[in-house]
Amino acid sequence: METALARIGAAAARIEAAARANAAHAPAPSPGTTLGDDPLLAMRHAQLRAEVGATLRELDTLIGSLEHG
Repeated sequence: METALARIGAAAARIEAAARANAAHAPAPSPGTTLGDDPLLAMRHAQLRAEVGATLRELDTLIGSLEHG
């Protein structure tokens, strides 16, 4: 169980590092623009947030089962 939790922690650290690296290289938005200025981008953003939320809930369930299993 501890090995699984360590692997999950390592994976989370890799994801966070990749997100930081991507954010550092992402172009800055044009002044005065928001997600609402691009309906397709706003839709994709909402879809991604929903997918990430579902994935995090699944991960939380997995961690809970490992801790209590």
